[in-house]
Amino acid sequence: MKALLIPMLLAAACGFACAQSVTLTGTIGSRAILMVDGSAPKTVAVGETFQGVKLLSMTPEQAVVEAGGKRVALRMDQPVSIGGGVLGGGGGTRIVLPASSGGHFMTQGAINGRSVNFMLDTGATTVALSAADAQRIGLDFSKGRPVRMNTANGTAQGYMVRLSSVRVGDVEVYDVEAIVSQQPMPYVLLGNSFISRFSMRRDSDQMVLEKRF
Repeated sequence: MKALLIPMLLAAACGFACAQSVTLTGTIGSRAILMVDGSAPKTVAVGETFQGVKLLSMTPEQAVVEAGGKRVALRMDQPVSIGGGVLGGGGGTRIVLPASSGGHFMTQGAINGRSVNFMLDTGATTVALSAADAQRIGLDFSKGRPVRMNTANGTAQGYMVRLSSVRVGDVEVYDVEAIVSQQPMPYVLLGNSFISRFSMRRDSDQMVLEKRF
């Protein structure tokens, strides 16, 4: 009886605590491209399972997946937490970022609820994004504080702003300082105004961030 009870207790505990962050990043024909807990994107067919997440069905706009006994519809580039107490609640505490082939740590996430592509940058004082990205996500940076930025091409105009929220996977932090640059940028830099909310360690080819309390 005790031998059966222990696995049952572990399973119950995992049902409350072992939430997985799942993002639909694209589709190829009848296959979905999924990221699970910050993993590299994986192409998955209907009926297949990737890291405990099973793809049940899909359309060009969304995919229905199942994990931890729960089903949820994923929309493009909108991370959802599955298997924990709250779906998409942003209450997670741990981020795992795999290294890209170039050695950088890249991930999809959201600023003020709008999807962006991040690159972790411990050398950046704040989160930094281009004016084009700011306009795309509806951020009115013109009301921010004007600042001068030193770049590889000399000085440039920027604007200091406050972001209501920054989210990676199922981890969300609020009131984050950022700089909007007039110069084009391929990614949003996930700088120290975000990183300082976490303890950070390198684990092989992954970067692990644990939220501070």
